[in-house]
Amino acid sequence: NAKRRLAQQRRQREESGGQEDDGGTVDYGVIDVYAKLLVLLVKYGVTAAPGENPQAARVALLNRVLTTLTSTLLAEYETAFAPAAASGAMADGGQDAGGGQHQAASSSGVETPLSSSSQQQQQQQKRSLFEQRPFFRIFVDLLHDLNAPDPILDSSNPRVLAAFATAFHALQPAVVPGFAFSWLELVSHRMFLPNVLLIKNQKGWVLVHRLLVDLFVFLEPYLRRVELTDAIRTLYKGTLRVLLVLLHDFPEFLSDFHHSFCDLIPTSCIQLRNLFLSAFPRSMRLPDPFTPNLKVDLLPEISQPPRVLSNCVAALDVFGLREPLDEYLRTRHPISFLLDLPRELKRDGAYEIPLINALVVHIGTTAIAQLHSKTSGASAPIAHSAPMDVFQHLTNNLDSEGRYFLLNAIANQLRFPNQHTHYYSCVILFVFAEATSDYVKEQVTRVLLERLIVHRPHPWGLLITFIELIKNPRYSFWSHDFTHCASEIERVFESVARSCMGPGHHMLNQPDVAAAAAAA
Repeated sequence: NAKRRLAQQRRQREESGGQEDDGGTVDYGVIDVYAKLLVLLVKYGVTAAPGENPQAARVALLNRVLTTLTSTLLAEYETAFAPAAASGAMADGGQDAGGGQHQAASSSGVETPLSSSSQQQQQQQKRSLFEQRPFFRIFVDLLHDLNAPDPILDSSNPRVLAAFATAFHALQPAVVPGFAFSWLELVSHRMFLPNVLLIKNQKGWVLVHRLLVDLFVFLEPYLRRVELTDAIRTLYKGTLRVLLVLLHDFPEFLSDFHHSFCDLIPTSCIQLRNLFLSAFPRSMRLPDPFTPNLKVDLLPEISQPPRVLSNCVAALDVFGLREPLDEYLRTRHPISFLLDLPRELKRDGAYEIPLINALVVHIGTTAIAQLHSKTSGASAPIAHSAPMDVFQHLTNNLDSEGRYFLLNAIANQLRFPNQHTHYYSCVILFVFAEATSDYVKEQVTRVLLERLIVHRPHPWGLLITFIELIKNPRYSFWSHDFTHCASEIERVFESVARSCMGPGHHMLNQPDVAAAAAAA
């Protein structure tokens, strides 16, 4: 009915010569009433069988309602964007994430005024065939009405929230790009997202994790290729805002699932990755990283392992590297495993970033376990151990691209004070100190610096590692040529050093800071 009214209103405007507005006007009255009818049916239209839980019967009916709505939306979308049956004069060239509009190109590859006019007509026709707003309104109405206190059907029931999460998963942007903006609004809705995350025993966290993974699976190709259309840029900004809310209200969620999200975030999205790596438990008070003579190894939090809910070894199992890796870390044999490892990280001519991330995390957790099983000091085993042999071999034998991915995977573990942050900070500093090539040291510096010159927040472990690198005379950081190879780069280093070491270190005036930031 809402669609018919919308089409009727458009026809009336066209017949009267009125201007068509950007999206048309939808009569939400019918939609609101229909949503209330669905809620009444779910709450009071179920007769439970003898011995059956009435709540379970109502949840089952709600699942059927949401499944029907989902199937209808998918059918509408497929009908609107079904490939044309023409002989190939038009070819789909992409689709807008917000409005769901396809771009078309003429078969000759040259866009004529006639073909451009045909594209506009086809886009307008498809837009009139698929309207995301009525479906969005129905889902919002259901969330509102089911969120009202009612003993008949408790909206905080995990099964009710799980039903909505399942429906949203089925409508993820990769499946229905034309519903992407409405989808993000629904997933982040104040009557859905907080309620799911507040389910007892954090049982709803996996549901939110799956939905955010759906979002990044859709965004990742655009972000990796830096193809940011207006629609994708707006969707990305919305994603940042949702993550900032989670960072403020549920930082433990971002912290515990940081590994799986880092697998999906392209290396170019530095600020986005920093949001996940900057999260820390609300019960923890971070030490000031700029405290003079801060003894990181004496902090009580450093001895505590972080909680990680992601499966950090899944990629190792998929590629069959977990067992031989464990064998080498335990016995340092066979040596052929270490020699072949750089080639194993590249498949079909490209590096497997999730595999590198899993390798780094598994080596680190194994090394920490080995260190705690020994009675001797930690410094000697770190420098002369099988895990460090693997890190050094990869650093020296990977090409520049592979080494960059490896160092990024190590830097991803520089987070709040914990065992992993301390160990990986020692690893990256040891790699810098022992590197025989200035190029390796320059890459280490690049990985750390590029995470510091973006807007806040910055991970605590990243700050303390970079401060140690530039302050400790053991690393002779300022003596290397890459720190002053160009005036712009030198100003960047000096501005960051001033922030990390205080105003006494190469004080810059405000224009220089602005120029350094622009150069970065």
